[in-house]
Amino acid sequence: MASHRRPKQPSRTRVTVLTATATAAVALSSQAAHADPKPTKSEVKAKVDKLYHEAEEATEKYNGAKERQDKLKKQVDTLQDRVARSQGELNTLRGELGLLATAQYRSGGLDPSVQLLLSSDPDSFLDQASALDQVTVKQAESLQRIQAKQRALGQQRREAQAKIADLAEVRETLGRNKQKFQGKLAEAQRLLNTLTVAERARIAEDEQRAGRAAGDRVELGNEVPASALGAEALRQAATRVGKPYVRTATGPNSFDCSGLTQWAYAQAGVQITRTTYTQITQGTRIARSQLKPGDLVFFSNTSHVGLYAGNNTVLHAPYPGAYVRYESMSTIGSYQTAVRI
Repeated sequence: MASHRRPKQPSRTRVTVLTATATAAVALSSQAAHADPKPTKSEVKAKVDKLYHEAEEATEKYNGAKERQDKLKKQVDTLQDRVARSQGELNTLRGELGLLATAQYRSGGLDPSVQLLLSSDPDSFLDQASALDQVTVKQAESLQRIQAKQRALGQQRREAQAKIADLAEVRETLGRNKQKFQGKLAEAQRLLNTLTVAERARIAEDEQRAGRAAGDRVELGNEVPASALGAEALRQAATRVGKPYVRTATGPNSFDCSGLTQWAYAQAGVQITRTTYTQITQGTRIARSQLKPGDLVFFSNTSHVGLYAGNNTVLHAPYPGAYVRYESMSTIGSYQTAVRI
């Protein structure tokens, strides 16, 4: 009689391995089928430019916080010096009061009537008593001065403590904005690293060429500046064409956008503030149709600024990796407003 043996069942471990292998194979084939194509050089460049603009916005906020920090630091130093001087004056007044109290104690150790009886020179005693009254009046005046000085010192200390608290808050803001623009720049660099060496070299060459030769190629027309000040600021900025963009830089050999406009107007003899967010509040707001060479033009939610150069063109420091150059307003970003200094 033939024997029938039951087929051996595969082990649970073997089934698990086979299942996992099959699942992984399906997943890999699915990923391969749906993998996104590698972005082109132009796509990477567009994303990088967007990140640079976002980094510039954070940079301008950083510049504003840095400017406020510097002002607060000076105010804190001044207040602390004032507190130290007031404390020294208070200590001097207290010392004088102590001397007066000692003199009064020594002179007033005996009852005045007894001192008069014992005195061999009554007239001299009366002179001394009169002097003692004067000491007492002077002591009262010293007490009043001490009380006034203590109140002033307390107010100065409260002001100093409030400024120190403001300074600590601004420093935190400074750190956050620094991390933000550093993060944006790092992300931009990661994107650039996805390109080939040749592609990155072509982008760099394009930026260098734009910075060096823009002044020779651009047609600015014959628009007349609204003032000698605007004309001189634009002339000064034009001498910086080809200088590299460096975040937080204010010249003379590298700039960020507001650093360039501040430097240009400083060379023309006028000090303007440090950031786009404060420069936009200076001077007179003008319509786009009223633009004249030397006016400040703001873009992208006021995070970018340049000097109008004529013929719908601005002179500006664009973003990291770029150079100071002339550029059409239509390619920079969304127009915001303009200001005439």
